[in-house]
Amino acid sequence: MRRAIVSDIHGNLEALDAVLADIAEQNVEEIYCLGDIVGYGPNPRECIDKVMNFQLVVLGNHDQGALFDPDGFSSGAERAIFWTREQLETATTGEQSARRWDFLAELPRVVRETKHLFVHGSPRNPLNEYVFPEDIYNAKKLEKLFSLIDRYCFQGHTHVPGVFTQDCRFLHPKEIGGRFAFTGGKVMVNVGSVGQPRDNDPRSCYVILTDEAVEFRRVEYPLETTIQKIYEIPDLDNFLGDRLREGR
Repeated sequence: MRRAIVSDIHGNLEALDAVLADIAEQNVEEIYCLGDIVGYGPNPRECIDKVMNFQLVVLGNHDQGALFDPDGFSSGAERAIFWTREQLETATTGEQSARRWDFLAELPRVVRETKHLFVHGSPRNPLNEYVFPEDIYNAKKLEKLFSLIDRYCFQGHTHVPGVFTQDCRFLHPKEIGGRFAFTGGKVMVNVGSVGQPRDNDPRSCYVILTDEAVEFRRVEYPLETTIQKIYEIPDLDNFLGDRLREGR
């Protein structure tokens, strides 16, 4: 089976549409999303509507922030999530609004499928724990995280794609030619971000998962369109648009 796994769309409709167009050409049977459909970006409603059609979706911390109160958010992220909440509350019809809220409210934090674990943050704290590339120097942290997974864990949250191996290595997609073949050992795979890449590459990132390997794909999208939308919304900090140009 070929599955596409996306994460951290963050209300970026242009990026999501470009990624879905790329997925349509990859003979993919299912699409999974690892959370943060909303937050930061100008099109939360439209992005939720598209993600509703995916086969599996887990809850992200920004999705939870829209449902409840944002916890530990920066001031810009907090303003963005309150604006997002307002957009979801002022849908065209009450039925549309209720459908989107119900969808978010029912999202699981963790999904296990045989040897695969799907979370937004980490196996230990599915919503909020970041696992950064520099954590390879924190052997105790990685040892604990790997003890919580059977074989493969897929996550987002940091917006930095790559593969963590059990022997404390982090492999950026550029180092491995965009493909990591499974050899039997445990791995954690960060699938990157569709709507807010932060590895100094402005292109959207997602992965294709098969039984044998995981492939990282980068997709260009009309980011200036998204940036202009952000500029036109007072409650969204201009920085949220500016950073899209540099992928940071």
